[in-house]
Amino acid sequence: MRKSQPKKRVILPDPVFNEVAVTRFVNHLMYDGKKSTAFDIFYSSLDVVKNKLPNEESTPLDIWKKALENITPLVEVKSRRVGGATFQVPTEIRPERKESISMKNLILFARKRSGRSMAEKLAAEIVDAFNNQGGAFKKKEDMHRMAEANRAFAHFKF
Repeated sequence: MRKSQPKKRVILPDPVFNEVAVTRFVNHLMYDGKKSTAFDIFYSSLDVVKNKLPNEESTPLDIWKKALENITPLVEVKSRRVGGATFQVPTEIRPERKESISMKNLILFARKRSGRSMAEKLAAEIVDAFNNQGGAFKKKEDMHRMAEANRAFAHFKF
């Protein structure tokens, strides 16, 4: 694949909200091709979010989008070898990768939580991310801190 990039697959929007981002999130959430189970988990977690934040005027989908926005990193560090030494070089992240990283982090830290069902754990992580706290938000902060610490090596960009 040196010459051509692979074709981007077309992802269909989800049946309830008609959003492609929701389908992408559910694809990350899915285990063993159980897409309907993943959709059930996602929609029930949005119901739990709605119950947890009753005085919030925005919809649960908007809360989820804001939570994703809050945990989306802007920069990351990549290892670059220069003259026998390895440097952590801060680089900007392209938009598709930003979205993917934030979704994967949200799911990862939801899975690590203690709770009864995956829907409740995911809902708790969404609420935390919406309020700028929780594991996924901390991971974003750590990525930014690491990039800031290695800003001196930014001239080694790829």
